[in-house]
Amino acid sequence: MSQSRHAEALLSAITSKRAKAGVIGLGYVGLPLAMSIARAGFSVLGFDIDPSKIDAIEAGKSYIEAVSDAVLGEMTAAGRFNATTDFLQLSDCDVIAICVPTPLTRHRDPDLSFVENTCRQIARALRPGQLIVLESTTYPGTTEEVVKPILENSELRAGEEFFIGFSPEREDPGNRDFETSTIPKVIAGDGPEASKMMEAFYGAVVKTVVPVSSTATAEAVKLTENIFRAVNIALVNELKLVYDAMGIDVWEVIDAAKTKPFGYMPFYPGPGLGGHCIPIDPFYLTWKSREFDQPTRFIELAGEINTAMPHYVVEKLAEGLDRRLGKALSRSRVLIVGLAYKKNVPDIRESPSLKLMELVLERGAEVSYFDPFIPEIPRTREYGHLRGRKSLEWNPQALSDFDAVLIATDHDPVDYDAIARHASLVIDTRNAFARRLIAADTIIKA
Repeated sequence: MSQSRHAEALLSAITSKRAKAGVIGLGYVGLPLAMSIARAGFSVLGFDIDPSKIDAIEAGKSYIEAVSDAVLGEMTAAGRFNATTDFLQLSDCDVIAICVPTPLTRHRDPDLSFVENTCRQIARALRPGQLIVLESTTYPGTTEEVVKPILENSELRAGEEFFIGFSPEREDPGNRDFETSTIPKVIAGDGPEASKMMEAFYGAVVKTVVPVSSTATAEAVKLTENIFRAVNIALVNELKLVYDAMGIDVWEVIDAAKTKPFGYMPFYPGPGLGGHCIPIDPFYLTWKSREFDQPTRFIELAGEINTAMPHYVVEKLAEGLDRRLGKALSRSRVLIVGLAYKKNVPDIRESPSLKLMELVLERGAEVSYFDPFIPEIPRTREYGHLRGRKSLEWNPQALSDFDAVLIATDHDPVDYDAIARHASLVIDTRNAFARRLIAADTIIKA
């Protein structure tokens, strides 16, 4: 079969929705994507190495907030979605989307082991007439320099017998204003045939596609979005330190500044960066830029500022305990409110709350936490020693048993009035009380 016929047959299958889609990695990105593809009319097979996720899916129980049990059950009952741990079934799929983690190593270098291992699994099952799409965030050049060579170890040739592309995920956990199908999707194919397939496939799944000229450009788009946020958050975190020294409330400054209808976009300080993107993605570009002898001073400085925030918060906590209660942090009991990296989500990936807990424990304090979304600390890459700690049951009267309450995440279900009434000292890193018009002499912003 010639190159044009492979491409023509696959494009026809995509256009008619006869193509079967495979989604590898059924987490915060993969499962919502799989549901959007299924709801668009394609048959979808999900893949994951975690058997518990497959068991949950087969039981009709979603473990991702963005996917309801009802939608999961509907797509499964209709026969448009199934899940498996058997990666040999990848050969049954015409379009395969890779949605696996891309963390950093301890030295802040890209860890592409999940992508590489996944591509090796695909290569074992690869056949002519498939489109392989990387969605995992990574540095410019990954699709061409990492994914393509591994897949070509199958002895099939990209652009001739199979096709590759890149389309960065844009999930925002907890944001009810958008879902996968309504967020514009940046797409790029490796070559004109792959580009047509990408546009046809994603154009059937999402409302708006944004084609760009190359996979490297699409990879750079995702990094740019998150670097923009990281740098601006670092800026307001630094302004928080400066204005605090001057006796000025940075949150009041930002609230006033955002009334300007042009030329300003509000970002807010916090106890550090969390989530699956902003603390990690900028360093992918920093690493890649060394290959071209290009410094990334803004990115590295932003990383330094944001990484230092938990240390600043703990110092404010120690200072507050000393000045207000005449007590050392090492002899104190501290309650951390909010373990998730973001309000109203059950997600602790890269959460600064874990770093805060570790720092306070290192200072000798006794630490507990309350989070209505995180009943127990799961296994994490960096904080395995915190695994198994359980959230306290909410009891306003018990707040007085703690020397300080540290607001790390401003979840809406938390009773902030009760905290203000019963806590001896409150360290508020999110401006949670002022936004709710709650005032008390015991509250210190940090």
